[in-house]
Formats: sequence, C-alpha cells, structure tokens
Amino acid sequence: MAVVAFAGRKVGGIGVAFKKGLQCREIQSFSLPELPYEYSALEPVISGEIMSLHHQKHHQAYVTNYNKALEQLEEASAKLNAEAIVSLQSAINFNGGGHINHSIFWKNLAPVKEGGGEPPKGALAKAIDTQFGSLNAVIEKINAGGAAVQGSGWVWLGLNKGLKSLTVETTQNQDPLVTKGLLPLLGIDVWEHAYYLQILCCWIY
Repeated sequence: MAVVAFAGRKVGGIGVAFKKGLQCREIQSFSLPELPYEYSALEPVISGEIMSLHHQKHHQAYVTNYNKALEQLEEASAKLNAEAIVSLQSAINFNGGGHINHSIFWKNLAPVKEGGGEPPKGALAKAIDTQFGSLNAVIEKINAGGAAVQGSGWVWLGLNKGLKSLTVETTQNQDPLVTKGLLPLLGIDVWEHAYYLQILCCWIY
C-alpha cells in the first residue's frame, strides 16, 4: 500500500530520507477522511447517530489499527523478522481493507439535495441496461448478493476493465474489491455496524 521513495522525497505512505550515508525512514500515517456532508444529511434513510458512530468509531478504528500494523511491519522488516512480517499480514489486510472500503463507501453516499438517490445517467446507465436489463434488475441482484453474505462483508457493483463489463460481487469481512481485480463503482457495507441502531427495536423481545 505504501510506496518507498528516495533522496528525501515522499510518495504514497512512506517518505525516506538519507543523512550521513544512513537511511532514516519516516512513516506517514493514514488518516480518517472527512465526510463531504453532515452526519444528519442522509436522514431519514440513514440516521445521523449511526453515521457518526460508523465514521468516528468504526472507520477510525480501522485507520488506527492499520497505522499500528504498518509501524510494526516496519520494525519487523528492519530486524528481518520473517515470522513477525508474515503474522502482521492479516491485520494489515483487514484494517487496510476496512480503510479502503469505507473511504469508497462515504463517497457513494450523498444527500438528496446533492443528487443522492438519483438513478445513474450516461454511460453507466446504458451499461446497466445492456448487461442487467434494467436498474431494478441490478438492484435486485445487489440486494440478493448482500443478503447471501454470511457473517460480515460487502456487496459491490464493480467494473472489469479488461472485459469492459459490470459485475455484482461480494467480499468477505474487509476484503477490498481490488483483490478480485475489479474496480469498485458502488460498495454497500453489510456489516451490522452500518445499520444496527436503526433495527435495534427488532432485537428487543
């Protein structure tokens, strides 16, 4: 995820500088992106309370743990500790994927006054009609995919750039769609933390 740079340049997540012939690494941390709308802007579809918790608590946790795992990876790499490097991959993939997926998720959402809820237009609308028959058909396919996710995960509308075709796919846990070689166009969080407060009444017996 991070790119190593040289001679004091900073590229991607890691900047590398040289001093008196020694290589000193300075790691830039990932940060929680700001939302382009207020937490309450999506009500009544998504409550402001769940948006706040989802963003400030859950997404922030992925960012925090991703940065921690990257720091530990840097230390393990410096010590040539192969066992530690391998053991950290799970935390890096999970938390890094959580950061990637949620960063996409927030951009997929928009208040009604800013075009939220409007059907796709242009090339995307044409591609949906051509491949799925209608917008309702792809919505039904996405809903079915999300309902079929066992445990936690995501359902996606993705683009296969090689085949130039759209596809509905699911990923488990926080695996990003790029792990399937696809470009994410729309991601829907199937984790309970995305909606549990709004169905809390259904869990009270």
